Amino acid sequence: MTQETIAPPARAVPVVVRAPRRRWWRDPWRKPRILQTVTWAYLIWSLVPLTIAIAISFNGSRSNSVLHGFSLQWWWSDPEDSLWHDPELHAALFQSLRLGLLTVLISVPLGVAFALGIDRWHGRPATGATFLMLLSFVLPEIVLGISLFLVFQHLLKFIELGTTAQILGLVTYQISYPFIIVRARLLTIGREYEEAATDLGARPRQAIRRVLLPLLYPAIFASAALVFADTIDDFVTVKYLSGPATSEPLSVKIYNFTRAEPTPAVNAAATFLLVVTTVAIVLGYFAYRRATRGQRTGGVSEFANV
Repeated sequence: MTQETIAPPARAVPVVVRAPRRRWWRDPWRKPRILQTVTWAYLIWSLVPLTIAIAISFNGSRSNSVLHGFSLQWWWSDPEDSLWHDPELHAALFQSLRLGLLTVLISVPLGVAFALGIDRWHGRPATGATFLMLLSFVLPEIVLGISLFLVFQHLLKFIELGTTAQILGLVTYQISYPFIIVRARLLTIGREYEEAATDLGARPRQAIRRVLLPLLYPAIFASAALVFADTIDDFVTVKYLSGPATSEPLSVKIYNFTRAEPTPAVNAAATFLLVVTTVAIVLGYFAYRRATRGQRTGGVSEFANV
Protein backbone atom coordinates (compact mmCIF):
# COMPACT_ATOMS: atom_id res chain seq x y z
CA MET A 1 0.00 0.00 0.00
CA THR A 2 1.60 3.19 -1.13
CA GLN A 3 1.63 6.11 1.17
CA GLU A 4 0.11 9.21 -0.37
CA THR A 5 2.04 12.42 0.08
CA ILE A 6 0.01 15.20 1.50
CA ALA A 7 0.99 18.64 0.18
CA PRO A 8 1.39 21.30 2.79
CA PRO A 9 -1.38 23.86 2.89
CA ALA A 10 -0.79 26.86 0.63
CA ARG A 11 0.17 30.04 2.35
CA ALA A 12 -2.44 32.71 2.29
CA VAL A 13 -1.45 35.67 0.14
CA PRO A 14 -2.34 38.93 1.81
CA VAL A 15 -4.77 40.99 -0.27
CA VAL A 16 -3.87 44.64 -0.49
CA VAL A 17 -7.02 46.68 -0.60
CA ARG A 18 -6.38 50.04 -2.22
CA ALA A 19 -8.53 53.03 -1.86
CA PRO A 20 -10.86 53.52 -4.85
CA ARG A 21 -9.42 56.94 -5.59
CA ARG A 22 -5.80 55.74 -5.54
CA ARG A 23 -6.69 52.69 -7.63
CA TRP A 24 -8.40 54.91 -10.22
CA TRP A 25 -5.40 57.28 -10.33
CA ARG A 26 -2.91 54.43 -10.98
CA ASP A 27 -5.07 52.77 -13.62
CA PRO A 28 -3.44 53.53 -17.04
CA TRP A 29 -6.73 52.76 -18.85
CA ARG A 30 -8.88 55.11 -16.81
CA LYS A 31 -11.02 57.71 -18.50
CA PRO A 32 -9.13 61.00 -18.96
CA ARG A 33 -11.52 62.99 -16.83
CA ILE A 34 -9.03 65.75 -16.03
CA LEU A 35 -8.14 66.18 -19.70
CA GLN A 36 -11.81 66.19 -20.66
CA THR A 37 -12.56 68.81 -18.02
CA VAL A 38 -9.73 71.09 -19.19
CA THR A 39 -10.78 70.64 -22.84
CA TRP A 40 -14.43 71.46 -22.19
CA ALA A 41 -13.46 74.44 -20.02
CA TYR A 42 -11.28 75.79 -22.82
CA LEU A 43 -14.02 75.29 -25.43
CA ILE A 44 -16.60 77.03 -23.27
CA TRP A 45 -14.20 79.89 -22.52
CA SER A 46 -13.52 80.31 -26.26
CA LEU A 47 -17.11 80.02 -27.46
CA VAL A 48 -18.87 82.18 -24.87
CA PRO A 49 -17.51 85.52 -26.24
CA LEU A 50 -18.36 84.46 -29.80
CA THR A 51 -21.85 83.43 -28.73
CA ILE A 52 -22.43 86.77 -27.03
CA ALA A 53 -21.19 88.73 -30.07
CA ILE A 54 -23.40 86.72 -32.40
CA ALA A 55 -26.42 87.12 -30.13
CA ILE A 56 -25.94 90.91 -29.97
CA SER A 57 -26.05 91.07 -33.79
CA PHE A 58 -29.69 89.91 -33.56
CA ASN A 59 -30.59 92.42 -30.86
CA GLY A 60 -33.92 94.18 -31.12
CA SER A 61 -32.56 97.55 -29.93
CA ARG A 62 -29.48 99.74 -30.48
CA SER A 63 -27.91 98.51 -27.26
CA ASN A 64 -24.57 96.75 -27.72
CA SER A 65 -24.58 95.20 -24.27
CA VAL A 66 -28.15 94.20 -23.34
CA LEU A 67 -30.42 91.96 -25.39
CA HIS A 68 -33.92 93.18 -26.12
CA GLY A 69 -35.58 90.49 -28.16
CA PHE A 70 -34.70 88.99 -31.53
CA SER A 71 -34.51 91.04 -34.73
CA LEU A 72 -32.82 91.06 -38.14
CA GLN A 73 -32.74 94.84 -38.41
CA TRP A 74 -28.95 95.01 -38.04
CA TRP A 75 -28.48 92.54 -40.88
CA TRP A 76 -30.84 93.91 -43.57
CA SER A 77 -34.17 95.10 -42.12
CA ASP A 78 -32.99 98.54 -41.09
CA PRO A 79 -32.95 100.71 -44.25
CA GLU A 80 -29.98 102.82 -43.09
CA ASP A 81 -27.86 101.25 -40.34
CA SER A 82 -27.96 97.54 -41.18
CA LEU A 83 -24.99 95.63 -42.53
CA TRP A 84 -26.55 95.32 -45.98
CA HIS A 85 -27.82 98.91 -46.30
CA ASP A 86 -25.15 100.93 -44.51
CA PRO A 87 -23.06 102.31 -47.39
CA GLU A 88 -19.76 102.04 -45.48
CA LEU A 89 -20.31 98.50 -44.20
CA HIS A 90 -21.79 97.42 -47.53
CA ALA A 91 -18.74 98.67 -49.45
CA ALA A 92 -16.36 97.17 -46.88
CA LEU A 93 -18.10 93.80 -47.16
CA PHE A 94 -17.55 93.61 -50.90
CA GLN A 95 -14.00 94.92 -50.52
CA SER A 96 -13.19 92.04 -48.16
CA LEU A 97 -14.62 89.50 -50.58
CA ARG A 98 -12.77 91.15 -53.47
CA LEU A 99 -9.44 91.04 -51.65
CA GLY A 100 -9.98 87.43 -50.58
CA LEU A 101 -10.88 86.11 -54.03
CA LEU A 102 -8.16 88.03 -55.89
CA THR A 103 -5.52 86.99 -53.37
CA VAL A 104 -6.49 83.33 -53.77
CA LEU A 105 -6.50 83.53 -57.57
CA ILE A 106 -3.01 85.06 -57.62
CA SER A 107 -1.15 83.57 -54.65
CA VAL A 108 -2.23 79.92 -54.96
CA PRO A 109 -0.97 79.40 -58.56
CA LEU A 110 2.24 81.26 -57.74
CA GLY A 111 2.75 79.25 -54.56
CA VAL A 112 2.20 75.97 -56.41
CA ALA A 113 4.66 77.06 -59.11
CA PHE A 114 7.27 78.01 -56.52
CA ALA A 115 6.80 74.69 -54.72
CA LEU A 116 7.30 72.73 -57.96
CA GLY A 117 10.34 74.81 -58.91
CA ILE A 118 12.08 74.60 -55.54
CA ASP A 119 11.29 70.89 -55.35
CA ARG A 120 13.46 70.45 -58.45
CA TRP A 121 16.06 72.96 -57.31
CA HIS A 122 18.66 71.53 -54.92
CA GLY A 123 21.47 73.09 -52.96
CA ARG A 124 21.80 76.13 -50.75
CA PRO A 125 19.74 78.47 -52.96
CA ALA A 126 16.74 76.15 -52.62
CA THR A 127 17.23 76.02 -48.84
CA GLY A 128 17.44 79.80 -48.71
CA ALA A 129 14.27 80.17 -50.78
CA THR A 130 12.43 77.77 -48.46
CA PHE A 131 13.62 79.72 -45.42
CA LEU A 132 12.43 82.95 -47.05
CA MET A 133 8.96 81.44 -47.47
CA LEU A 134 8.92 80.38 -43.82
CA LEU A 135 10.04 83.82 -42.67
CA SER A 136 6.56 85.31 -42.99
CA PHE A 137 5.29 82.92 -40.29
CA VAL A 138 7.99 84.10 -37.87
CA LEU A 139 7.96 87.86 -38.40
CA PRO A 140 5.27 89.80 -36.53
CA GLU A 141 2.49 91.02 -38.78
CA ILE A 142 2.99 94.60 -37.61
CA VAL A 143 6.54 94.50 -39.01
CA LEU A 144 5.28 93.19 -42.35
CA GLY A 145 2.58 95.84 -42.55
CA ILE A 146 4.94 98.73 -41.79
CA SER A 147 7.56 97.37 -44.19
CA LEU A 148 5.07 97.16 -47.04
CA PHE A 149 3.78 100.64 -46.27
CA LEU A 150 7.31 102.06 -46.47
CA VAL A 151 7.97 100.21 -49.73
CA PHE A 152 4.93 101.71 -51.43
CA GLN A 153 5.57 105.15 -49.96
CA HIS A 154 9.26 105.48 -50.89
CA LEU A 155 10.14 102.87 -53.55
CA LEU A 156 6.99 102.12 -55.51
CA LYS A 157 5.51 105.61 -55.50
CA PHE A 158 3.69 104.98 -58.76
CA ILE A 159 1.40 102.52 -56.94
CA GLU A 160 -1.07 104.39 -54.80
CA LEU A 161 -2.32 103.03 -51.53
CA GLY A 162 -5.60 101.20 -51.99
CA THR A 163 -6.84 97.98 -53.52
CA THR A 164 -3.81 97.40 -55.76
CA ALA A 165 -1.32 97.93 -52.94
CA GLN A 166 -3.40 95.71 -50.63
CA ILE A 167 -3.47 92.85 -53.13
CA LEU A 168 0.26 93.10 -53.78
CA GLY A 169 1.00 93.15 -50.06
CA LEU A 170 -1.32 90.24 -49.29
CA VAL A 171 -0.06 88.12 -52.18
CA THR A 172 3.56 88.73 -51.18
CA TYR A 173 3.15 86.90 -47.89
CA GLN A 174 0.16 84.67 -48.62
CA ILE A 175 2.23 82.74 -51.19
CA SER A 176 3.90 80.98 -48.27
CA TYR A 177 0.70 79.03 -47.43
CA PRO A 178 0.33 77.17 -50.75
CA PHE A 179 4.11 76.86 -51.04
CA ILE A 180 4.53 75.11 -47.69
CA ILE A 181 1.45 72.91 -48.03
CA VAL A 182 2.17 71.84 -51.62
CA ARG A 183 5.86 71.37 -50.83
CA ALA A 184 4.97 69.01 -48.00
CA ARG A 185 2.63 67.11 -50.32
CA LEU A 186 5.39 66.78 -52.91
CA LEU A 187 7.72 65.28 -50.32
CA THR A 188 5.14 62.62 -49.46
CA ILE A 189 4.34 61.82 -53.10
CA GLY A 190 7.91 61.43 -54.33
CA ARG A 191 9.06 61.36 -57.94
CA GLU A 192 7.90 57.82 -58.74
CA TYR A 193 4.57 58.70 -60.35
CA GLU A 194 6.02 61.42 -62.54
CA GLU A 195 8.93 59.20 -63.60
CA ALA A 196 6.54 56.38 -64.42
CA ALA A 197 4.51 58.73 -66.64
CA THR A 198 7.63 59.84 -68.52
CA ASP A 199 8.71 56.22 -68.94
CA LEU A 200 5.35 55.54 -70.59
CA GLY A 201 5.96 58.30 -73.14
CA ALA A 202 4.45 61.38 -71.51
CA ARG A 203 6.26 64.65 -71.96
CA PRO A 204 7.29 66.57 -68.81
CA ARG A 205 4.37 69.01 -69.10
CA GLN A 206 1.91 66.15 -69.64
CA ALA A 207 3.30 64.32 -66.61
CA ILE A 208 2.80 67.42 -64.47
CA ARG A 209 -0.68 68.22 -65.81
CA ARG A 210 -2.12 64.69 -65.88
CA VAL A 211 -0.28 62.95 -63.06
CA LEU A 212 1.30 65.36 -60.60
CA LEU A 213 -1.38 68.05 -60.39
CA PRO A 214 -4.26 65.60 -59.67
CA LEU A 215 -2.17 64.28 -56.79
CA LEU A 216 -1.66 67.84 -55.57
CA TYR A 217 -5.34 68.83 -55.68
CA PRO A 218 -5.94 68.13 -51.95
CA ALA A 219 -3.03 70.39 -50.97
CA ILE A 220 -4.16 73.06 -53.44
CA PHE A 221 -7.73 73.04 -52.09
CA ALA A 222 -6.47 73.21 -48.51
CA SER A 223 -4.12 76.10 -49.25
CA ALA A 224 -6.82 78.02 -51.12
CA ALA A 225 -9.19 77.72 -48.15
CA LEU A 226 -6.49 78.87 -45.71
CA VAL A 227 -5.44 81.80 -47.89
CA PHE A 228 -9.03 83.00 -48.29
CA ALA A 229 -9.80 82.68 -44.58
CA ASP A 230 -6.59 84.44 -43.55
CA THR A 231 -7.10 87.25 -46.09
CA ILE A 232 -10.68 87.87 -44.99
CA ASP A 233 -9.54 88.20 -41.36
CA ASP A 234 -6.40 90.22 -42.10
CA PHE A 235 -6.28 93.60 -40.41
CA VAL A 236 -2.73 94.93 -40.02
CA THR A 237 -1.57 94.65 -43.64
CA VAL A 238 -4.76 96.01 -45.19
CA LYS A 239 -4.93 98.76 -42.56
CA TYR A 240 -1.49 100.14 -43.45
CA LEU A 241 -2.09 99.78 -47.20
CA SER A 242 -5.59 101.29 -47.20
CA GLY A 243 -6.06 104.42 -49.25
CA PRO A 244 -9.50 105.97 -49.73
CA ALA A 245 -12.38 104.96 -47.48
CA THR A 246 -13.74 102.71 -50.23
CA SER A 247 -10.59 100.54 -50.03
CA GLU A 248 -11.04 99.71 -46.35
CA PRO A 249 -12.23 96.10 -45.86
CA LEU A 250 -14.67 94.92 -43.26
CA SER A 251 -12.04 94.22 -40.59
CA VAL A 252 -10.81 97.84 -40.73
CA LYS A 253 -14.37 99.21 -40.69
CA ILE A 254 -15.17 97.16 -37.61
CA TYR A 255 -12.12 98.61 -35.87
CA ASN A 256 -13.07 102.17 -36.85
CA PHE A 257 -16.67 101.74 -35.73
CA THR A 258 -15.78 100.27 -32.34
CA ARG A 259 -13.79 103.41 -31.50
CA ALA A 260 -17.00 105.46 -31.66
CA GLU A 261 -20.47 104.34 -30.52
CA PRO A 262 -20.98 101.03 -32.31
CA THR A 263 -24.38 99.58 -33.06
CA PRO A 264 -25.18 95.86 -33.26
CA ALA A 265 -24.48 96.18 -37.00
CA VAL A 266 -20.78 95.94 -36.08
CA ASN A 267 -21.52 92.59 -34.40
CA ALA A 268 -23.35 91.53 -37.54
CA ALA A 269 -20.25 92.42 -39.57
CA ALA A 270 -18.02 90.42 -37.21
CA THR A 271 -20.44 87.49 -37.39
CA PHE A 272 -20.33 87.69 -41.16
CA LEU A 273 -16.52 87.41 -41.10
CA LEU A 274 -16.77 84.42 -38.78
CA VAL A 275 -19.31 82.68 -41.01
CA VAL A 276 -17.33 83.34 -44.19
CA THR A 277 -14.08 81.96 -42.79
CA THR A 278 -15.86 78.91 -41.38
CA VAL A 279 -17.58 78.23 -44.70
CA ALA A 280 -14.25 78.58 -46.53
CA ILE A 281 -12.61 75.99 -44.27
CA VAL A 282 -15.58 73.62 -44.54
CA LEU A 283 -15.69 73.88 -48.36
CA GLY A 284 -11.95 73.31 -48.52
CA TYR A 285 -12.31 70.22 -46.33
CA PHE A 286 -15.08 68.73 -48.47
CA ALA A 287 -13.13 69.54 -51.63
CA TYR A 288 -10.20 67.71 -50.08
CA ARG A 289 -12.38 64.72 -49.24
CA ARG A 290 -13.73 64.63 -52.78
CA ALA A 291 -10.25 64.88 -54.30
CA THR A 292 -8.98 62.03 -52.12
CA ARG A 293 -11.98 59.75 -52.66
CA GLY A 294 -10.75 56.18 -52.93
CA GLN A 295 -7.48 57.00 -51.20
CA ARG A 296 -6.51 56.37 -47.63
CA THR A 297 -7.42 59.45 -45.64
CA GLY A 298 -7.10 60.45 -42.05
CA GLY A 299 -9.90 62.95 -41.69
CA VAL A 300 -9.44 66.48 -40.45
CA SER A 301 -5.96 65.85 -39.03
CA GLU A 302 -4.63 64.78 -42.39
CA PHE A 303 -6.45 67.65 -44.09
CA ALA A 304 -4.51 70.04 -41.88
CA ASN A 305 -1.20 68.35 -42.69
CA VAL A 306 -1.50 67.63 -46.42
